[in-house]
Amino acid sequence: MNEQNTTEVTSYSATNKVGFYSAIVLAVATIIAFGLAITATPGGVVVYPYLDTLKLFPKDYIWMFVSIPLLLSYIILMIVISSLAKNDKRIFGQISVAFAIISAVILLSNYFIQFSVIPVSLLNNNTDGIMLLTQYNPSSIFIALEELGYIMMALSFAFISTIFGKDRLGRSIKLIFISAFLLSIVSFVIVSIQYGINRGYIFEIAVILITWLTLIINGILLSIFFRKQYFIKQ
Repeated sequence: MNEQNTTEVTSYSATNKVGFYSAIVLAVATIIAFGLAITATPGGVVVYPYLDTLKLFPKDYIWMFVSIPLLLSYIILMIVISSLAKNDKRIFGQISVAFAIISAVILLSNYFIQFSVIPVSLLNNNTDGIMLLTQYNPSSIFIALEELGYIMMALSFAFISTIFGKDRLGRSIKLIFISAFLLSIVSFVIVSIQYGINRGYIFEIAVILITWLTLIINGILLSIFFRKQYFIKQ
């Protein structure tokens, strides 16, 4: 019996340690990516057919490199939070992890293709299809996949929020997650009504701003949450 209790405590402590460090990495990586993305060339500066962009590499692509640890730590954090769910909330944690994986796969693939394919294609003068792939085209596949990826992330926020809410810190984390989901959906509806399918960069910028601010704020709050849980259990 004592051995079983020791195993449970060790597992619980390991979970909180992983949660703490993944939350820290998530917050820091998101802050760095945010800063780098702001310095990238704004939409509308590069014009059709978007072929004179090789000079913007790697400056406009560095934030995508930083987004890799951002997205990986986001998945880990969702898994850790899901593992804390009680029996009646476990299904919501599993759904949130599913949406997190979908989001991360879409965005990781999108970013990796962008910085691995576009610059070398321009360098070798292989420009067929560049217009549909490049980040500088407001109607490109890249923008559409970003929108989809961050919508999936917002959905993961909605389901993972159900696990929190008992104490003041938990309620704050829950409120931020739910607010991010609602703001993402409302912004999509408003932009779609205003601009139809010709959304351009508008919704993409809005949903990235909403989700990244959520990752920063809740990344910090979750690091506090897991740190408290670890030391209390110790």
